[in-house]
Amino acid sequence: MSLLVVGSVAFDNVRTPHGEAAEILGGAATYFSVAASWFTPVRVVAVVGEDFDETHLQIFRDRGIDTTGLERAAGRTFRWRGEYAGNMNEARTLETQLNVFETFAPKVPASYLESEYVFLGNIDPVLQLHVRQQLPKARLVALDSMNYWITGKLDDLKKTLTAVNVLVINEGEAKMLSGQANLRRAAAAIRGLGPQILVIKRGEYGASLFTQDAIFSAPAFPLDTVQDPTGAGDTFAGGFMGHLAKTGDLSEANLRRAVIYGSVMASFAVEEFGLGGLLRLSAAQITDRFHDFKKLTHFDV
Repeated sequence: MSLLVVGSVAFDNVRTPHGEAAEILGGAATYFSVAASWFTPVRVVAVVGEDFDETHLQIFRDRGIDTTGLERAAGRTFRWRGEYAGNMNEARTLETQLNVFETFAPKVPASYLESEYVFLGNIDPVLQLHVRQQLPKARLVALDSMNYWITGKLDDLKKTLTAVNVLVINEGEAKMLSGQANLRRAAAAIRGLGPQILVIKRGEYGASLFTQDAIFSAPAFPLDTVQDPTGAGDTFAGGFMGHLAKTGDLSEANLRRAVIYGSVMASFAVEEFGLGGLLRLSAAQITDRFHDFKKLTHFDV
């Protein structure tokens, strides 16, 4: 089943202890859509500038991603420059140029309105709700947010949370949103705001899934080298939602499988700078690593 993502497309300049890369294609919607495209057809709503050429567009087309909703605006594409140090758990932002993204008002094409699976990337919660209201046939809607909106537009965010099924955020954001330092209490408080399903990304410590009936935690896949963590969380979300859209199965067991697929995709993303690790994949590699993950976490009672 088709999956719709609304979010940012950007050019990134990244420096890590393993090197640096300049003007590489990035942005939340980019990482999400490329990861999800390994599972299901993807539609993207985003905005780019006049400097976004056919070479960049071809990256989406090569993965079969529908770019009907990719708006072109006068000006330059969103840019982010950052660096990672030490254990690379957190990026230090050196520069942000919003450019055309500053006035982004998502326009959902008519051909997208029947999308059953939707991911609302990290944008203004008012815009997220506006998009959600245009998609009455959506079966599963997930949302990402960040500390900027939690501190600056909390009331709007809470209103939007009542209209979605899934929230995907990191551990620090979960504690900030809930006002709880204990993760289990934080999850209960957040689920009380509306989302039945909560996924908390925990970086090198993996991810945790909270539903009405259970708690599930998965470690991050152990890697020899992490080259570039940029986009790992968005890639995780793409794998998670992509698997759910592919299977159409929202059972507890399949939600857990989706968490593992999200972790698998994130592990490939961080092995190279930018999208390199996701674009050079094969379906067999994804399956193999999924089974490696299963062996990593399996034990007999």
